[in-house]
Amino acid sequence: MQARRDTELSALQNEILEAVAKGIPFASVANTLCERAEALAPGANCTITAIDSEGLIHPVAGPSLPVSYGEAIDGVPIGPEVGSCGTSAFFGTPVEVTDIATDPRWSNFKSVALPLGLKACWSSPIKSPDGRVVGTFAFYYRECRGPSDLERQLVDTCVHLCSIAMERDEVNRRMHHLAYHDQLTGLYNRYAFDERIARKMAAPPQSFGLLLLDIDNMKLVNDTMGHSVGDSMICEVGRRLAAVGETISVYRLGGDEFAVICPACNQKEALSGLAERLLRQMDHPFECDGNSIMLQITIGGVLSNMDGTSADALRQNADLALYHAKQTARGDYIHFEPGLRTSIQCRTEQIALLDKALDEDRVFAHFQPVICIRRARIVGVEALARIRAEDGRIISAGAFAQGLTDSKNAFRLTSRMLDQIASSMRAWMDEGLELRHVAVNLSTVDFQRGNLEQRLRAPFEAYGVPLQHLQIEVTENVLMDQDVANQVARLRECGMQVALDDFGTGFASLSHLKDFPLDYIKVDKSFVDNLLTDIACGAIVESLIDVAKKMQIGIIAEGIESAEQAARLLEIGCPLGQGFYYFRPVDGDTIAELLRASDCTTAKRPALTRALRHSA
Repeated sequence: MQARRDTELSALQNEILEAVAKGIPFASVANTLCERAEALAPGANCTITAIDSEGLIHPVAGPSLPVSYGEAIDGVPIGPEVGSCGTSAFFGTPVEVTDIATDPRWSNFKSVALPLGLKACWSSPIKSPDGRVVGTFAFYYRECRGPSDLERQLVDTCVHLCSIAMERDEVNRRMHHLAYHDQLTGLYNRYAFDERIARKMAAPPQSFGLLLLDIDNMKLVNDTMGHSVGDSMICEVGRRLAAVGETISVYRLGGDEFAVICPACNQKEALSGLAERLLRQMDHPFECDGNSIMLQITIGGVLSNMDGTSADALRQNADLALYHAKQTARGDYIHFEPGLRTSIQCRTEQIALLDKALDEDRVFAHFQPVICIRRARIVGVEALARIRAEDGRIISAGAFAQGLTDSKNAFRLTSRMLDQIASSMRAWMDEGLELRHVAVNLSTVDFQRGNLEQRLRAPFEAYGVPLQHLQIEVTENVLMDQDVANQVARLRECGMQVALDDFGTGFASLSHLKDFPLDYIKVDKSFVDNLLTDIACGAIVESLIDVAKKMQIGIIAEGIESAEQAARLLEIGCPLGQGFYYFRPVDGDTIAELLRASDCTTAKRPALTRALRHSA
């Protein structure tokens, strides 16, 4: 009998721990645990509650009791005479009540339990690792009795499992909050903004409004009053923006830049009206440390129906409107109109933007992890250029891509990126953080200017980083030049890896692969986007993977944005990938944190946890 019970308890434990490891929400885990416990203890009705930081009871699971019972006890404070669960949580010890009708601890609650035929209740506290009571596990009986020895053994196991599950759930919730919220203001952060915009753009067409805004004179406040006052001012602006309420979502994107998404603003007039209300929120001064500070913001806005191409294009249009507002109407609002953008103007502005940023040492590298899809491990990174604007905003490469059409800018940017890459790689190596490679994009200009090998060698040798860690990425169009192909072959002989970037967007075909000196092929995002819906696209990717394997060339899929894409790529044999499903580009310190937190190899972000589950 005991052997069979041990086997049943072991099976229960394995099932619950597996569910916890998979990241299944605690409410679902708790419901399963109650159902399994009831099956092992006939005659018992199981419930699990959570106790919040204010000592209030919240039902989590109770599959055999009516919803009305949970509603009756939800939000009740724990105490010395609050039934079995509230009393158990209050004292932190098990409470056995063999007769609800007569026990004084149930005097205020028996009117809820007795009509349901509940006559006895045994509740045990669930404690966190630091000893806090975080919940209760209870058996209700429909006869006046206490628990049997077998039930005591079962409950000991269940309470332990609940403690593990609730701890993991709390950790997951904290991680989720940290991932999606700005630590200074408590508002949603850039990651949450990018995800929200991407979701809205992918949803059925429905116009919405986007506002980008900056705090004016932020640098002056920091320089004259100190960064602590500046931080307080940022928090105050965020609070005032959020106070507008309505149906808006407010995000702090970094520095003094905020974004506001308004689903209800589907007309220019509505969005302009919202911007006006946000401006008026800054009318009264902000008092801080004896300083009276006049707040002022500048806003640029756009409607999603003004641009049907991508989330990046929408953001760029809002950025352009904000830029023009800062140049011509500080402290006011400008709405994006197509006339704001001309190709010549855009190119000129971006060339000047990049040139000035390079002069002022405001160009730096962000890194997007490359993931082993099967094992959900970070194996490398791709370096991507970013500009820190004069006002502190981070500008992604898409906003200054045309600045690279100037050969001087392109040449200087590569040199800057190589130095940052080598420096970051050295720092990671010094900590024992292992990566196979760090990739950098090279353009036609880099090959045309000459002395490329020495330019690549110099920073890596200066920092003592082996060249085998450097992966150069070139597009199909660049490699079609025979002189470039010859240079690439020589770089491989020096130990560098070579990746063919954006495969499928240029002139190359599978037949050309034999002519290219390659270590990796990067499948363009356009193929990954259509992998699940376009049979021909899927066939091309499968063929490419098959050919690459036979030629001993690695494959990296770009632009993975969903678990389904990752699972399909793994199914057809693609070993490596990168994209927003895993990580957006982050700075070098964050890469180091990710590697340290994941024991140098396994990423712990929720997306990678999901990826690991899909690839198991």
